[in-house]
Amino acid sequence: MSAIGVRLVQKVSSTRAFAKVAPHVLPALDRAVHRLTRGRVMLSARMLPSVILTATGARSGLPRRTPLACMPEDGGSWILVGSNFGRTGHPAWTANLLAHPDAVISWKGKDIPVTALLLEGEERDAVWKAVLAFWPPYATYQARVERQIRLLRLVRR
Repeated sequence: MSAIGVRLVQKVSSTRAFAKVAPHVLPALDRAVHRLTRGRVMLSARMLPSVILTATGARSGLPRRTPLACMPEDGGSWILVGSNFGRTGHPAWTANLLAHPDAVISWKGKDIPVTALLLEGEERDAVWKAVLAFWPPYATYQARVERQIRLLRLVRR
């Protein structure tokens, strides 16, 4: 995507209208395309690196598949941002990972077992700065909500 395209997507993704519509449309599209292409394609990955997270439901105990943007880190870990598109509550997938940290991600067509670690304190602050440099609209999402957006690091098991 061109630099102009990236800036346009960042601007659109920072709007309240996007926050209302995107959570209902983008995950369903990503799941469908991912399934149809046998894990080779995710639409959201055209904008940001993305994974399909398969985590155990905090209350149900059932597997839950969620397409998510991620920030890959050097060394083979991934940062997930619980922005929920700037909506008031934490996204359900973060509660699932807090209750059951062991999960699986589909990354570039490969299933990888991971463990999620909630980042806090100075470590969170440092990663938050990197996240904002990676995708500036997260600052808009944080400004809309009173809760602190959760950051989780996924490490290979």
